[in-house]
Amino acid sequence: MENNIIEPVLTDDQKRITDELVAAFKTVYDPEIPVDVYELGLIYKVDLNDEGHVDITMTLTAPACPAAEIIPAQIEEAALTVEGVTSAKAIVTFDPPWTKDNMSDEARLVLNMF
Repeated sequence: MENNIIEPVLTDDQKRITDELVAAFKTVYDPEIPVDVYELGLIYKVDLNDEGHVDITMTLTAPACPAAEIIPAQIEEAALTVEGVTSAKAIVTFDPPWTKDNMSDEARLVLNMF
């Protein structure tokens, strides 16, 4: 059976913004874990509209995370450093809940979690 999902075609500017958003997210760290939020797998989805607004759907490592207010604000601030982004909103969800399976191999290596 064929996969009928159509991948969006990004403009060069959208590709640049996407790459720069990933780089910006990699500057934000969970204060209790020495790994950035992107490699931890806390960023679930990023939507950029034509006006430059970015919605970032993300999670935290636990619902009772002590940095629950700090990390989303830092994600929004990081997104705003990208040229072409005019506004940003971090939307926290716990569906699906975060697990260590969300982490990149790089994060697992840093945390010795192989």
